Amino acid sequence: QVQLVESGGGLVQPGGSLTLSCTASGARFDLLAMGWARQAPGKQREMVATITIGGTSSVEHIGQGRFTISRDDAKNTAYLQMNNLKPEDTAVYYCTAYNINSWGQGTQVTVSS
Repeated sequence: QVQLVESGGGLVQPGGSLTLSCTASGARFDLLAMGWARQAPGKQREMVATITIGGTSSVEHIGQGRFTISRDDAKNTAYLQMNNLKPEDTAVYYCTAYNINSWGQGTQVTVSS
């Protein structure tokens, strides 16, 4: 069974940056297609970015120009680099291995002054 553990969330001021990490265990990471989603209070979960097994990345409009997704198969880890954060980016961010519908427990990101 795949386990996904997120880290790197926290409190950041508007305009600041954070890098989220997602470390996988229990499966060959190079066979996992990875993604990040987020859920703000009272809102539905929404995808933020994905990266395929081959490393092709895609960022949804909510993060274009600000967010970058990457992966390091040698470290079994996917990353979400977030720059120029805004208060509306406040949410719980979830890592997913979307080709097997596996999800992490989430990490809180709060953007506030």
